[in-house]
Amino acid sequence: MKNPVLLIALFLTIGSAFGQHTSQSELEKKVEELRILLIHPEQHELRRITSSQLSYGHSNGRIENQEEFIAYMLSGVSKFVTIELQNQTIDTVDDIGIVRHTIVAETNNEGETVHIKIGVLLVWHKEANDWKLLARQAFK
Repeated sequence: MKNPVLLIALFLTIGSAFGQHTSQSELEKKVEELRILLIHPEQHELRRITSSQLSYGHSNGRIENQEEFIAYMLSGVSKFVTIELQNQTIDTVDDIGIVRHTIVAETNNEGETVHIKIGVLLVWHKEANDWKLLARQAFK
């Protein structure tokens, strides 16, 4: 290729596409980590994967910060038994990741088995080269 400007533009385009794909792969892994932690909650791991500024919205309208979310998950009041993620999409813009999916799950709510199917929007923020869950909103 004789035009160095075109060569540089080509490398920048390829690098940008590779970076976005890498970010999406990283986010996909983080979402899977979160899915497992929702079924088998561990305090240290929930704190590690979430931002200290977390806003966690449930489909019933309840909103929790990081401490409230972790305490609720560890309380066992409502426990995920199974979680299947459907129709997931992942988009990234710089250090922000946007994940949408449908959760099909079975929960144990104080001894009662409940089947749920809800939509979820997750907002992730890259902090110190690691994706942290910044916000989550579920909806019916």
